[in-house]
Amino acid sequence: MEIKNTVSKEVFDPLDMNNYRIEKLPKRTKSKLEKTLAIVGIPLSIAAFLVFGYLMEFDFLKIIDYETLTTGAKKVYDKAGAELFSRNNHLMLGIFIAAIVLWITEAIPNYLTSLILIISLVLTGVLPEKQAYAQLGHPVMWLNIMSFVLASMLVATGVAKRFALWFILRFGKNASSIFISFIIINLILSAFISATTAKAAILLPIFMVIAAIYGARGGENKNNFGRSIVLQNLLNINIGAGAFVTGSGANLLAAALIGGAVGQTIFFADWMMAMFPVMVGLMFIGYILAMKVYFPLSKEERLPQIEGGMDRLRMEYQKLGKVNVLEIKSVVIFVLILGFWATDKLHGISATAVAFVGAIVALLPRIGVVKWNDVDIPWHLMLFSAGAYALGTGFEATDLPAISVNAFFDHLNITSNTPFWLLYVLLTGVMTFSALLFQSKTMRTMIFVPIAIGVAGRFGYDVISLALPVAFMIEHVYVLPFNSKPAALLYETDQYTYADTFKYGFTMMVIAWFFIIIAGQTWFRVLEITPNGLF
Repeated sequence: MEIKNTVSKEVFDPLDMNNYRIEKLPKRTKSKLEKTLAIVGIPLSIAAFLVFGYLMEFDFLKIIDYETLTTGAKKVYDKAGAELFSRNNHLMLGIFIAAIVLWITEAIPNYLTSLILIISLVLTGVLPEKQAYAQLGHPVMWLNIMSFVLASMLVATGVAKRFALWFILRFGKNASSIFISFIIINLILSAFISATTAKAAILLPIFMVIAAIYGARGGENKNNFGRSIVLQNLLNINIGAGAFVTGSGANLLAAALIGGAVGQTIFFADWMMAMFPVMVGLMFIGYILAMKVYFPLSKEERLPQIEGGMDRLRMEYQKLGKVNVLEIKSVVIFVLILGFWATDKLHGISATAVAFVGAIVALLPRIGVVKWNDVDIPWHLMLFSAGAYALGTGFEATDLPAISVNAFFDHLNITSNTPFWLLYVLLTGVMTFSALLFQSKTMRTMIFVPIAIGVAGRFGYDVISLALPVAFMIEHVYVLPFNSKPAALLYETDQYTYADTFKYGFTMMVIAWFFIIIAGQTWFRVLEITPNGLF
């Protein structure tokens, strides 16, 4: 008797949220340009390091009279010290440019670039070993780790999924209201979660299922609904983080740098008061721009394309059952954390310390709500961030940003009576559009916030008036896939093209820059961030 073996092929269910977990996203095929960049990336980075680190000599990086003024104090060198300082400046420049090349071309994984960067700083003598390796212990690194613990608590207990599904079912009656619902969801999550990648991981399965309901499957089945829902979420994930100092580790780092320069704390309430209305306004402009200009929905795209439509989301919500004790505990922990963050002016406890305590409580046996094995910490991102912090420490040790800025202003013969508004527009613009080239918000923060502090000191303006608006532009990292981790992650959904994300993202970036300029002349004056009479 012949027995036939039958192999049943697993049918892909576009409405199954498990299909959109990060680890299940299909690996996107690189374009010819991306493949070419990956091939030339390594030799190009090596050449950049050798040319800028050893072969080329820049006069502005040398100490001629063995004496130099830096951003904080006067450093005096003998001849040997001056030569060493000058050599380290060139090496730091070479390492920086080589790292930028590797990050942009993605010739090797980003975390590996960071590891190479760290050991290069050590082997070239730019940083001592202890200082280079210590960046994994940076307070912002710990905040990121604790934030992923807390985000994992939301995912593991089902609170995040329950809230998002409930909100969509309650307020997402049609295509337009669905998009507005995600604006509100992103703002709420941004107040709780200080990792944009974690927010993207939570929301990705939900908006991908909704995209499938409206006929957007990605690949050959792209449509404007899919383009719009993914790109709007990418925008809102990032600029939602900009509404709160705890929205990302880079925000907290910027606040620490500015606070250290002026001798006062940049509080949660200060940042939120300044940026919450600005970011909400940008989110709604992004919604209008997507729906009316770049990705208008046809009549068919405004209607569910899959039988059952929103009923499938309702079934997913019903599967969660009644709210259980673990979910209640999770909500209580998060509300308390948000309360302590919002009242930091009263108690003075840092955001990192608050997140630390919250994560400990969440992990406690019998009392807590999540086990360590359920915690999803992307250590490759942590190593990537450590490299960015090490790069910033190298800049601080060599004072390369301040030296470069001074040389730039001296070359242009810009005098000390330069109008405040010109510096404000220039610095915020550089910070905003630098996101097109840099892959790390942390690295941009470590470069451009100290530059803003140095420029304010050089021209005699209040540090906060220039440095804080520059810091407010950290989160505009949504134009191209390599600009941020959420951008890279959501590009893998294959719902949109490079051209789609560039035209939408770049337009929003320009609008955001105009917003911060207008805010500097209006709202920031009311809050006494920018001075009166200098515009």
